[in-house]
Amino acid sequence: MKKEGSKEVFCALILAGGKGTRFWPKSTEEKPKQFIKLIGDKTMIQMTFERMSNVIPRDKIFIITSSQYTNLVRDQLPDLPRKNIIIEPEARNTAPCILLAMFHIKQIYENANIAVVPSDHIIEHSEEFYHILNLANNYLHENKESIVTIGIKPNRPETGYGYIRYSDIKVKREDKEVIKVDKFVEKPNLNKAKEYLNVGNYLWNSGMFIFNVDYILIEYKKNLNKEFALLSEVDYDNGFYIEELYPKYKICRPISIDFAIMEKSESIYVIPSDFGWDDIGNWKALQRYINKDGNYNFVKSDNDVIASNSYNNIIYADGKKIILLDVNDMFCIDSEDVIIIGKKEELEKVHTYRNMVLK
Repeated sequence: MKKEGSKEVFCALILAGGKGTRFWPKSTEEKPKQFIKLIGDKTMIQMTFERMSNVIPRDKIFIITSSQYTNLVRDQLPDLPRKNIIIEPEARNTAPCILLAMFHIKQIYENANIAVVPSDHIIEHSEEFYHILNLANNYLHENKESIVTIGIKPNRPETGYGYIRYSDIKVKREDKEVIKVDKFVEKPNLNKAKEYLNVGNYLWNSGMFIFNVDYILIEYKKNLNKEFALLSEVDYDNGFYIEELYPKYKICRPISIDFAIMEKSESIYVIPSDFGWDDIGNWKALQRYINKDGNYNFVKSDNDVIASNSYNNIIYADGKKIILLDVNDMFCIDSEDVIIIGKKEELEKVHTYRNMVLK
């Protein structure tokens, strides 16, 4: 690979290897959540790529994904340079995959600040998001040995997200505060989530991080030494390095970057943010973005849905005409292979029937 010199650049890494099982049957192993149109007329990864390309040039945006999804990435993102698709040999969670990407990117840009973002999030207020990214990048210019994460100001007691507790150590940057992280907290129960909301120094963990490539590699070497040693032996300058990588990657521990690095780092900071962020993790959460009629029937369909004397239902259909007659609090999910109908209160259990159907 041709290296682009030592001048510091701003890059993006989009994580796109997830299976999206909670959105089955629309999201499948062959075409998971990030490659389907859950909201609007673009797929989740297309929306993410377009969003990031408004801040970072497209030749500095990288996608890491499974080999089985490379053709989907190429088809859906034709403007992405092929060299910017990083292949993860197998799913080993976020810590190994981000480490792999750091070695790959460093071969091209020796000194880069990198924004790591998932491929399947919703952001409603893009301009504010761009502002936060640029602020984080500018902060790293002055504080290279730091990790910056984006924390979302909670507006409800959410049990589906992890949280970030921040300290009283604050630095003012432009119109925002960059605050020392005190602790990462796992997904709470409802009572704890209410407590976090009332206390006021807890933010949702968005899973977005900005750091310098050299500094994060130091953190990996210190906190995930086995994986660092394994992957640092690979010759990433070789166009066929995947063959050398596979046996080493296979024995990396499947661990998240939160557990491996973020919870151990002594120099991690958070920017509290409010730009309409959402990690739509399941069918129930999708209600927030589906149009509803006067009777609170939430409908996303390519065809007509007729609702007669029916209230508070969810319809997600691809082509068939759906007619509701005197039904309340129900859901209907229509995919190419299966139609699932049930009580709305059971919507979060839909994905648990996946293995039964696939037998």
